Amino acid sequence: MNIFKREVQANLRSLLIWGTIVVLFTVIGFSKFSAYANNPEMLAVLDSMPKVWMDAFNLRAFNLTTLNGFYGVMFTYFALILSVAAAMWGSEIISKEERDKTVEFALTLPVARSKLITAKALAALVHCLGLLLITWGVTLVSARSYQPDSGFYRFLNLGTLALLIIQMIFLALGLFLGCAMKRYKLAGSVAIALLLGSYFLSIISGMHKKLEFLKYFSPFRYFEAARLLHESRLDMTFVCLSAAIVLVSMAGAYLTYARRDLYI
Repeated sequence: MNIFKREVQANLRSLLIWGTIVVLFTVIGFSKFSAYANNPEMLAVLDSMPKVWMDAFNLRAFNLTTLNGFYGVMFTYFALILSVAAAMWGSEIISKEERDKTVEFALTLPVARSKLITAKALAALVHCLGLLLITWGVTLVSARSYQPDSGFYRFLNLGTLALLIIQMIFLALGLFLGCAMKRYKLAGSVAIALLLGSYFLSIISGMHKKLEFLKYFSPFRYFEAARLLHESRLDMTFVCLSAAIVLVSMAGAYLTYARRDLYI
């Protein structure tokens, strides 16, 4: 419990920084939406964009002059921001003990390595949930001036649930890398590289039907905003795949950290 509290407090500043980023991004985004709202002429700008580009970012699925359509486009960027934060928290909350030369102190505590991972993972989870709530709250507040209907609230809540699942995937992958990599200094860099690679795969998979199979390798394609909007449900195939990734990553984290030599 002491480890959990210490980690929550130690990363509070990081949560505030990421929360500020989300707030600024949302406020600026919705200020731009004021130019699109109920203004069909703005759609002509999108029609002039290359078809491949429109398909890659799934812009054809949304009407940017509506609140639902605009949030659908914003959803992808929310997923990217929250995933980066989750991956960094997951990888650094373990590896920082070796980086900061405090692992010797941690090992002298009457706590098993598995309990150490559990406490740190729960602390990282708290920060992920905190950032998610900030995202949900600032979106809700920013959208109120545009008189959202019940459909928007349903879309927002379902999108928030999807964001949580995506966060858990990258948090678990980050924890695994932080626990497994002997070169602990590279854990965060590898986690972000893996995330960005996954994001670019999501873009490539939308460029052509023959490349659609790549979506299985990118969590950013598991819960597409367009499907959430039109079907009002999560795809259970990808929910199960997400759960499998999280479980395998966490199991790998516990197994590798228990056997790995730590640098004091």
